[in-house]
Amino acid sequence: MSNQNLIIYKFSRLYHILEELDLDLSFKITLAESEKSLNKKINNLNNYLILTNKRYLDIGNQFVLDIAPINILKLVEKINIEFLKNQFNNQSELKVKNYTIDLNSREILINDNKLKLTEKEINTITYLSKSNKPVSIDELQEKVWSYHSDIESHTVETHIYRLRKKILNTFNDNEFIISKKDGYQIK
Repeated sequence: MSNQNLIIYKFSRLYHILEELDLDLSFKITLAESEKSLNKKINNLNNYLILTNKRYLDIGNQFVLDIAPINILKLVEKINIEFLKNQFNNQSELKVKNYTIDLNSREILINDNKLKLTEKEINTITYLSKSNKPVSIDELQEKVWSYHSDIESHTVETHIYRLRKKILNTFNDNEFIISKKDGYQIK
């Protein structure tokens, strides 16, 4: 059974057409005729798309079918593309502490505050957030910067210093990346 769910909202004719193709679809279909029914379905599902025949301003994850007639295979293709777009957007977010990192736009945000980050800053935060223990400067040099050298370099320290300063100035948080005797950590 697919984990993708298509909720057809107030469009029962389309639901009955797609219901006949149900075995050939890569997503599960369900019908919601009322706002209460729609909200109940949304609360019980993770990966869903709401198909409507007109735009509703208070509904997210909405795909409006406003062109008719449409070839049924073309419609199924459009629905699958919408599921792929949703999946891409959902995979682009990373939660670190109380922050959300949008990997696509390279921004870190909390509440209404947002900060643009460089790709290297995103990679540093991502790498640190996945570790349960402090990460050494040498490990960061190797894994984030792909830099192997016995020559002393302060690249990592400089980047961490600048990143901390940006986060402090924007979010007033001087505990985002902490220094330990054996490296840096986000916890």
